[in-house]
Amino acid sequence: MKKILFFCATLFCLSIADAKVSMPQLFQSGMVMQRGKTIPVWGKADVGETVTIRFNKKVYTTTADADGRWRIDLPKMKAGGPYQMSVNEQTIDNIMIGDVWLLSGQSNIDVTIERVYPQYTQEIDNYENSQIRLFRVQNETSTHGVKEDIRPTNINWKPANKQNAWLFSAAGYFLGKRMFEKNKVAQGIIVNSWGGTPIEAWISEDSLKTCYPMLIKKLQMYQNDAYIRAQMQANGAANQQWEAILNQTDPGYADAKCDDSQWPVVNQNDWTWRGTGSVWLRQHITIDKAHAGKPARLLLGTLFDRDVTYLNGKQIGQTGYQYPPRRYDIPEGLLQEGDNVIAIRFINKYGAAHFIPEKPYMFCFGDDRFSQNPMPQDVIPLSQQWLMHVGAEMPQCPGGDVSLQNQPTTLYNAVLYPLAPYAINGVVWYQGESNTGNPAYADYLKKLMGCWRDRWQEQLPFVIVQLANYDGRQQSGFPRPITPQLDPVNSGWAQLREAQRTAVKADARAELAVINDLGETVDIHPLRKKEVAERVALCFDKLLYNNKVKLSPEVVSTHVSDAAIQLTLDQPIQEGDLYTFEVCNNGSDKYQNVPAVGRGNVITLLYPTASQAPCLKIRYAWKDDPKQANVRSLNGLPMSSFELKIK
Repeated sequence: MKKILFFCATLFCLSIADAKVSMPQLFQSGMVMQRGKTIPVWGKADVGETVTIRFNKKVYTTTADADGRWRIDLPKMKAGGPYQMSVNEQTIDNIMIGDVWLLSGQSNIDVTIERVYPQYTQEIDNYENSQIRLFRVQNETSTHGVKEDIRPTNINWKPANKQNAWLFSAAGYFLGKRMFEKNKVAQGIIVNSWGGTPIEAWISEDSLKTCYPMLIKKLQMYQNDAYIRAQMQANGAANQQWEAILNQTDPGYADAKCDDSQWPVVNQNDWTWRGTGSVWLRQHITIDKAHAGKPARLLLGTLFDRDVTYLNGKQIGQTGYQYPPRRYDIPEGLLQEGDNVIAIRFINKYGAAHFIPEKPYMFCFGDDRFSQNPMPQDVIPLSQQWLMHVGAEMPQCPGGDVSLQNQPTTLYNAVLYPLAPYAINGVVWYQGESNTGNPAYADYLKKLMGCWRDRWQEQLPFVIVQLANYDGRQQSGFPRPITPQLDPVNSGWAQLREAQRTAVKADARAELAVINDLGETVDIHPLRKKEVAERVALCFDKLLYNNKVKLSPEVVSTHVSDAAIQLTLDQPIQEGDLYTFEVCNNGSDKYQNVPAVGRGNVITLLYPTASQAPCLKIRYAWKDDPKQANVRSLNGLPMSSFELKIK
């Protein structure tokens, strides 16, 4: 009997020793917790277990409930640190109290420091700050409801330096840097984004089911796990088979000694190939003695869609999709004096294989290999003439990816819901490219802000980053030359910008970061992310710290006279002739360009029959790529595109 009692007591002691108190992935050494707000700390434990937190010379205690959940709310604190927190037997070190920002959306949040490095080489090389901490949420989906926690991550409250930030969001990095410089407190940057995802993937099921029942039915189509597994396996098998046949039947033309003397010559500025399979382009380039043998970087602009690139028969790089800039490093000794051969194998499954001519195509040497604007003596430009030969033509690849990240609610469930109620200062939402043409976007955006605020149980401030200028025809193999859109057009990008503008205007806790001058005509992922971060920061300055901060100009009233339409703005603007204003009258949808001039805080549209028109509508910057739009505040911020009905 004594042995049995001893054995039971031993088991009891072991069970106590093995009891685990767990916390979400966000709670790790190096974390930043939000100043000036109650700080929730939560997790799971055995039912009824006592949980004790020791932090900043105080002790807090609670008990895990019947579901094994526990939560302790730490009181508001001023910025400071580093601190240590113990939760039962666990210890979290190097905690800072400061400001925490959540950045979410699609690929323009994803764009990394590595991608924009040539824009800001010296700044990135020479900057590090242990009080700016970076956290990257790992991608995950859920079709079966919300998850308790996110996946472990490699970038988990890492201090900001070149190495830690290299594969981190450039917008997030620069936002942290700017907010630290302004407020001089620790900055926590949480990035939670997924390229190409639509807004409905980030909205809760409860927010969608009443107004958008078809979206919920669409989600239900993906709740059969057996179907998803089968579809993904079939898709993977089809792709493998397609690639295998392609590689077996493509003769390959990478060898520098390949006879390309009979290949036709094409010009990269207007070349497209609309076949499916592979096509090769080769170029011979002469390297002088001064550059022979030296390490270099080959810039090949941006290519559609996939490429494998060779120099003198040796593979120097490959890229799996259209958007990343091709920057291929050439090792010492590979470039030879005299003739050298670049061979590019385009692999095309859809659309039209093509170059993006406006991008750089050159060899760069020395320190200029990593510069955005290399010195002429360290550059050997490529010719625009290439030799072309089809490698292997293929049928369309069967199958289709299920792309769960693009289905309604899947990202809210898996990677947004688990983050709350971690205390944060504000949210940056930079998304919309995947929803152009969707008339419901303004309502979706309203629902997203609403359900996120419900999840955090507070009126979180949002900064919505408006879509940048971009001409999608550039990436689609549109026949060249592509001329700017000067006449009035129906622009899907402008319509989505207007949805963003109107949703923000209706929300007292949101601001709009206008960036229609920071984009690139030929690149859906513009590189000027530091400037984007500065505009986001200005919005937070106004929302959180100083409501007198002036952002982009806005129309506050209108007046129609016999010969003109006057728009009164909320602030003075840079004076002079203004462009991209359009007027539509008599209730039609036909717009016409009209001249305009800015003086003080008034824009005058010269329209001789304005007072006689029974109906007037005005548009500004209503283009995908409104290059000519030039209404700017005195401090240089651009005005948003807009559409107004004034009579």
